[in-house]
Amino acid sequence: MSIFDALIYSLLGLCVVFFALCLLIVIIKVLTITPKKKEAAAPQAAPESAAAPAAPKGPLAPGSAGDLKLYDTDPRDAAMIMAIVADELGKPLNELRFISIREVTR
Repeated sequence: MSIFDALIYSLLGLCVVFFALCLLIVIIKVLTITPKKKEAAAPQAAPESAAAPAAPKGPLAPGSAGDLKLYDTDPRDAAMIMAIVADELGKPLNELRFISIREVTR
């Protein structure tokens, strides 16, 4: 094999690799755009298909989201956990709904 043939094969190999990399970039871009479109469409479709929420058992405090069941958890610890979750999510506490909190020991 001559040097000219070796250069041709090397150049062809590099072109195949760069083409594959460009193809992967395009595929990743398409895959990242698709979920954004689905997320934007989901909030509009949710109110139409959502079932009516269950009626509360009694009068709730303003901004309350219902009952909370604590299993082996101190109420002070549960309040701290809920505050941390609300802070991490960047949402007000009254917009979150906690159903139960259970202490997990390892």
